[in-house]
Amino acid sequence: MPTLISPPTPTPSATSTLSLTELMGQAGALQQAGQPEAAAALYQQWLAEAGPVPLRHVALFNCGTLLSALQRENEAEAAYAEALQLQPDFVHALLNMGHVLERRGATDEALAHWRRVVDTNAALDLRVHALNNQGRLLETLRRYPEAEACLRDSLLLQPRQTDVIQHYVHLRQKQCKWPAHEPVGEVTPNMLLTGTSLLAMMSASDDPALQLMAAQRFCYEKVPKPPAVALHSLMPARTGRIKIGYLSGDLHTHAVGLLVPELLELHDRSKFEVFGFCWTPESHTPQRRRLLAALDHHVRLAGVDDDTAAKLIAQAGIDVLVDLQGLTSGARPAILGHRAAPVQVSYLGLPGTSALPGVDWILADRFVMPPALLPYCTEKPIYLPHCYQVSDRKRDVADKPVRATYGLPEDAFVFCSFNNNFKFTQDVFQAWMRILHAVPNSVLWLLADNDTARENMLAQADAAGVGRERLNFAPRVSPAEYLARFQLADLVLDTFPYNAGTTASDALWMGVPIVTLSGRSYISRMAGSLLTAVGLPDLVTETLADYEKLAITLGRQPARVASYKRYLAEQGQRSPLFDLPQLVRDIEAEFERLALAQR
Repeated sequence: MPTLISPPTPTPSATSTLSLTELMGQAGALQQAGQPEAAAALYQQWLAEAGPVPLRHVALFNCGTLLSALQRENEAEAAYAEALQLQPDFVHALLNMGHVLERRGATDEALAHWRRVVDTNAALDLRVHALNNQGRLLETLRRYPEAEACLRDSLLLQPRQTDVIQHYVHLRQKQCKWPAHEPVGEVTPNMLLTGTSLLAMMSASDDPALQLMAAQRFCYEKVPKPPAVALHSLMPARTGRIKIGYLSGDLHTHAVGLLVPELLELHDRSKFEVFGFCWTPESHTPQRRRLLAALDHHVRLAGVDDDTAAKLIAQAGIDVLVDLQGLTSGARPAILGHRAAPVQVSYLGLPGTSALPGVDWILADRFVMPPALLPYCTEKPIYLPHCYQVSDRKRDVADKPVRATYGLPEDAFVFCSFNNNFKFTQDVFQAWMRILHAVPNSVLWLLADNDTARENMLAQADAAGVGRERLNFAPRVSPAEYLARFQLADLVLDTFPYNAGTTASDALWMGVPIVTLSGRSYISRMAGSLLTAVGLPDLVTETLADYEKLAITLGRQPARVASYKRYLAEQGQRSPLFDLPQLVRDIEAEFERLALAQR
């Protein structure tokens, strides 16, 4: 948000005892003294008494900025509106008015105000700011083509914008617009690559060096330098039961929130005390209630700054702090830099290195984190005997539907991939088209996150000579219905390099086999780990050609697929993958070992 504007020296108003310059000086002094309410009141009094004086719009803008900072949004909006009545092309007021309108949900009006800025002869940096605001809000509204267009225009004006580049690339991934790293203006290929976010990089490449680079860039640019002294070292000695803290903003109906309930519930309370430190939006959903009930202590961090949050964790005497978020959306990595606990572990939320200062460990298994990967991870592995991933054996499943419910042919071989569209890549999608060509009477059942992604996938099918009727797009449904409909599929085709994680667990739990491609990074080896633990390592491939060949072979041999389904129905849920009590004991043994070493 722009700072308060300093005007040229004005002519003193006859209706005010203070000139505008004097007013701004006094209001600034009040702000510096920690009295913003008094500064806002001074502006309001001056505006009420001064009447129609020159540069009144500047005083209104400054007053609006103070009121907005005080969260007095209605008054701020009124101040900006009057300023714009006086000077309709007042760019700073247009920008700030857009923010106020956005916060009260008037998104179309906010976008209109920012478009007015772009259409003016304002300074380049202000037009770029307005374009970026539009791109950000349009992405939130899932109006992806418009968002991408705004970010393209912004990069044409000012190419060296890392934050804009990362959103531009990820927006193209969400829309299945390939290549995602499409050149724009003076943005060089190197700038596109180095500006790619970690999440987008995980979807684009299994090169662990590139993923490490993306994580380190984020930490360098966004994460505060950690304090020299670890916060936990300033606390009293930890005694009694080992205290495990889970740090997350995703303890609700979210991929992580759907995996962890039994982990929390099965902890041995004779040895461990379980804390949840979370900023998850409050709700009364069954999933949220179950997660909270599984905690011994729930500490709300919403509205609490990072320094205070770290102090709360340290004061609770946490031995092991488990970060369930990493660098994913809504993360608060600065908390971890304080080292509020002597043992800080990354788990589930970010399947790969975060490069975060203060996170020394990552839960893994020897499949997802082989020796060749270790040089590219800042965390040390905590190896579990079978599979790194917990899951939930109590997940609700709806009644089995029929194929006609989802428009699937009764006699077809149904390949499916219910992963988010940003995980789709051109190479793998083209392999899927070749698989359909090679397997007569087969269809591919997908999620379409947005209309643009759907149309782009259909265009790819057209280019490959695959009839559009062979792509079936599933709607979003409740978690219970989503699980039930897996039973209508014959074979899951995994994504690469961003493998299925929670989705792979769901498919195997519901008895549907998966063909996966395992690469060099943690995230590109997730499904391979799950398949190995469930007893189906022969469904893991290491090249795209072998992946394609295996999928075609299975599509042509439905009896073999039926045998895999029979195995999963009879043995899958009793395999090490779904032996949650043992997996939790394995995690606890490692946490106990690390915690006691620090006492």
